[in-house]
Order: sequence, then structure tokens, then C-alpha cells
Amino acid sequence: MVNFSEIAREEILKTLSSPQIPEGYALRVGLKGGACSATYLLGLDKATENDELYTVDGVKVLIDKRHLMYLIGLRIDYAETESGMGFTIEKV
Repeated sequence: MVNFSEIAREEILKTLSSPQIPEGYALRVGLKGGACSATYLLGLDKATENDELYTVDGVKVLIDKRHLMYLIGLRIDYAETESGMGFTIEKV
């Protein structure tokens, strides 16, 4: 399904354990838009009835059942570039 670089996993776990994040939240990996214009999205969210909850390398991951087949094989990384720091997503 999805996998994380070590630095991405550490950043996500650090964020999820922050006192500002309410109990019960997980990392949402999904799609925004549709057809050829769809983009990947990452965020923190609570599960809904359409979600599957997975634990990947110790990270609780929420994926909408309708998006699952499009997200298999994603690699999530955390990088520092000239424009700043943040997560990157690529299909491998």
C-alpha cells in the first residue's frame, strides 16, 4: 500500500503525538479531484464510515475505500528544498 521514508515516518509520528492534535486522529492519505486532474493529499483526520484504518510502520493511516486502488505503491518522504521543508509523495 503506502510506505514512508524514515524521516517522514518520524515527522508524522512527532506531529500525531503533539499535544495540539486531539486523540483519535490519524494520517489521511487520499486524492483530491478526479480523473486526470487528481492530486494526492495528506492531512490529519478522524475516521469516517468510508475509511479503512491501517497501521504502516507504526503510523495510523486512514484511506477512503474508494481511493485505495489509486494509492497502492505511494512513497511518502520528507524533504528540505530551497522553497522550504515538507512532505513529498511519489508513485513507485
